[in-house]
Amino acid sequence: MDVNKETVIYTIIASIPSGCVASYGQVAALAGYPNNARLVGRLLKKMPKDSTIPWHRVVNSQGKIAFPEGSDKYCVFSCIAIT
Repeated sequence: MDVNKETVIYTIIASIPSGCVASYGQVAALAGYPNNARLVGRLLKKMPKDSTIPWHRVVNSQGKIAFPEGSDKYCVFSCIAIT
């Protein structure tokens, strides 16, 4: 994967203000890669666990958390999103 693509997408995600969310598709479009929502998802999946990028502000196109309800990651995300 092109390192520049990663940097641009991570920069867009990092710029999402607290209290706001953006969809995978919106992030891709803002980064200059329309129709590449899955690329954003793949980058978020491989992001280091100790990253300070607010990954929890990226949601699916329906505005929902992309993890299955009741899963460990869903519970963690819900706690982060509430605070």
